[in-house]
Amino acid sequence: MGTLREAADLKIKIFADGADLEGMLEYAGNALIRGFTTNPTLMRQAGVSDYEKFAREVLEHITDQPISFEVFSDEFDVMERQAHKLAGLAPNVVVKIPVTNTKRESSCPLISRLSSAGVCLNVTALMTPRQVEEVVEALGDGPPSIISVFAGRVADTGRDPVPLMKECLQSTAARDNVELLWASPREILNVVQADAIGCDIITVTHELLRKLGGLGKDLEQFSLETVEMFASDAASAGFEL
Repeated sequence: MGTLREAADLKIKIFADGADLEGMLEYAGNALIRGFTTNPTLMRQAGVSDYEKFAREVLEHITDQPISFEVFSDEFDVMERQAHKLAGLAPNVVVKIPVTNTKRESSCPLISRLSSAGVCLNVTALMTPRQVEEVVEALGDGPPSIISVFAGRVADTGRDPVPLMKECLQSTAARDNVELLWASPREILNVVQADAIGCDIITVTHELLRKLGGLGKDLEQFSLETVEMFASDAASAGFEL
């Protein structure tokens, strides 16, 4: 895996992951950002209390980039109604559907119905190649859709996500209408890894996006800046020995 000189060298599409409206609008003007993702947890953390109001406000400002909004019911019939409502808000909405509900019941029948109805989907919370295979089959030849594999959470279990994501790519590559998304990256290295194996998309939190400018940074210079930081903080604290 070669060293990338800067973020502009990346081939992978970067989606900003967050529900902070101010931050989303800031990144909407960034040429590196190709889309946006949200979820109920991010919305709760951002203090969003009215889901539809928030979604409509975002869509008033961001009109030409895909934005994923997630259903939040645990019942498939309600998920289906919510999915159609979200899809009807704007043409750039991509509807997020979890791979199962909390009862471990597969969402694939619902995914198949929605895809057949022309709803662009982002199937989320996958962590195994088997799940990817099943979802690819359920999406069929429907509209452009995304499969989000939570590689960061896979790594949290002590497993290397790179071989797993390569295996998942073998399934998604067979369908022109399906893109593989590397979800929940923990560090900028994950962006480089996802790019190197040919992943289509990676979601990056607003916090992590602020580190993207350091991609390919000279390490001697970075070392000096770190020493300067320690010296400045020690002086500001007034430490003495």
